[in-house]
Amino acid sequence: MNLEEYFARTGYKGSTEKQDLETLTDIFQHHIRAVPFENLSIHCGEKITLELEHVYNKIVRRKRGGWCMENNQLLGWVLKSLGYETSFLGAYVFNPQQNAYATLMTHLVVKVIIDGKAYIVDGGFGVSYQMWQPMELVSGKEQPQAPGVFRFTEKNGVWYLEKMRRKQYIPNQSFSNSDLLEKKECRKVYMFSLEPRTVEDFRFQCTYLQTSPDSLFTKKSICTLQTTDGFRALIGWTLTETTYNYKENMDLVEFVTLEDEEVEKTLKEKFNITLERKLVPINVKGSYTI
Repeated sequence: MNLEEYFARTGYKGSTEKQDLETLTDIFQHHIRAVPFENLSIHCGEKITLELEHVYNKIVRRKRGGWCMENNQLLGWVLKSLGYETSFLGAYVFNPQQNAYATLMTHLVVKVIIDGKAYIVDGGFGVSYQMWQPMELVSGKEQPQAPGVFRFTEKNGVWYLEKMRRKQYIPNQSFSNSDLLEKKECRKVYMFSLEPRTVEDFRFQCTYLQTSPDSLFTKKSICTLQTTDGFRALIGWTLTETTYNYKENMDLVEFVTLEDEEVEKTLKEKFNITLERKLVPINVKGSYTI
């Protein structure tokens, strides 16, 4: 494992001398535009493990992506190796179908301290809820970014992340009522406390999420990647390409349904992913919105 190989993977060519917010943001943006948020291993007969060397090998050498426990663990290692003050936190993801936060802590995020200020760095959420810049950990402050306006609020030691989105223009009207489309303009994303966590705290969740029939990740094959002006996502056979703010306060959301034989080619062309085993796409309706 070495940083030069990781930076070659993400295309980052900037300075690594300063542990400042500008450098952190640049490293982070290169990561989310090169490394997909994806759970394809589950749907092509591979096991997802949390050993850092395995994660490094998968993402850096095999040019795959991963889910939060992989992406953010790798990011945490990179930042710590560069001299940033980092720790892991655990979050409970909001389920819009149930209108409730999960009871299981399934989401791992990174906290970074710079000049006495705390920031949340999360490279493992994907779609339109993927932050593009580290977020300052302050309650009630609106933090506008390209994907929309993010905001933390704190109540009794619990922190909540929500996101306000723009209006959406969907040229393919047959998708205008798709269950993948988020209907609300303000969406809860997840909640967390500031209690430091370790990767060990996620062992059970890692197994559960890839084996339980109740898990979102066994019900949907997901691959999503941020671009310079939006994001693209392949969920089952549905390819979505979103362009942020293509008109004033309006995002363009383009949908297309792929044939089986187009899936592999699309993963290569749109996400730079080549799988070693055969993918079996799946998209059971509900509980995942873009």
